[in-house]
Amino acid sequence: MKVLCILLPHFYFRCESLRHPDVGTRPTIVTVKSGSQQTVLDHSPGLDGLRRDMPLQQALSRHGQVAVVRADISSCQAVFNGLLDKLETVSQVVEGPEPGLAYVGLDGLQYLYPTDDALVNAVRTVLPSHFEPLFGIAGNKFLARLAAHRCPPGGRQVLAGDPAAFLKDLPCDVLPVSARSREKLREFGLRTLGQVAALPPGPVLSQFGTEGRRLWELARGIDETPLYPRWLEEVIEETTTLASVTVSLEAILAAADALLGKVFKKLAPAGLGIRSLMLWTRSWNAEMWERPIRFKEPVMELKAALRRVRRTLEDYPQPGPTEQVGIKIDRLGYPGGRQNSLFPDLRAKDHLVSDIKQLELRLGTPQIYTLKEVEPWSRIPERRYALTPTGR
Repeated sequence: MKVLCILLPHFYFRCESLRHPDVGTRPTIVTVKSGSQQTVLDHSPGLDGLRRDMPLQQALSRHGQVAVVRADISSCQAVFNGLLDKLETVSQVVEGPEPGLAYVGLDGLQYLYPTDDALVNAVRTVLPSHFEPLFGIAGNKFLARLAAHRCPPGGRQVLAGDPAAFLKDLPCDVLPVSARSREKLREFGLRTLGQVAALPPGPVLSQFGTEGRRLWELARGIDETPLYPRWLEEVIEETTTLASVTVSLEAILAAADALLGKVFKKLAPAGLGIRSLMLWTRSWNAEMWERPIRFKEPVMELKAALRRVRRTLEDYPQPGPTEQVGIKIDRLGYPGGRQNSLFPDLRAKDHLVSDIKQLELRLGTPQIYTLKEVEPWSRIPERRYALTPTGR
């Protein structure tokens, strides 16, 4: 296997600088809300001593004269999806595990791009230069990512042959393993991948358990993790900006009604329904709210989908005055056919079971129970019988 890793350093910062051109003119910290506090998500190049998930107050104690921008996660994800679409014009095997990181499968592309330079140039052509991509090419995903991390700005690095010389002096912190395993490596005095690779596998497995085998193999440049290409499913996204910020449920619901109306107009000619959607809102201070909504059967009517949207908005209140509303349809489907029984008694039972399932789907928990014998010989009355959800 031959893999190209594409790194987009400071991806969230560069996305925000596209939305707010003044962001790129001064040192900036990009934040996201984590629980009750703001934490660092990204920052402009040159700000040392910052790490992701660091509390904002701690970051500001290191760099006081900086601008602070709240990340628009949905917008950044949409930008990244657009970049993955562009990469799929070069190769059909594209994986995007997280924003700012992509893998491209290169097997079979040597007929289109005879050299690595030709391939990298083809990728550069489809990616905006604003993101300043870094490229690493190797025989597996782990090595390709390390190569990309250590290539010169705007350049590429190709690893071929035995990677031992490249890996031996790298710190163990580059291993994609748990924080506990990295801490144990430091406790044992193992600082570099070369030190780990020199150990026999037995002691490593005995000390690190199931993660020990992967840890030892990665230190030797062995990574059998396959590429996971994106699902080739249609994704429909609709968004609208409200005329003014509002806390009114009816105003937000009216916006969702208009968005769903657009979606059903697209789906009606194909006879498709919605199986799953993501409803999201953005408050006036860029705080994001989102909830998934899934349907047992593909919903074919606007009113049925809107009823679920209303319940979701009622059950999960908005974090603040809403400025923007959007929906993302990520699963579609055709309505399933069903033949009713010829016998009236069975039809009545089927209808009752269907009503029970709909009730449980709406409320989220079992509502109808059956009393069953469990330990009829027990002296404790509570142990003799148990309530079990009907139909289970």
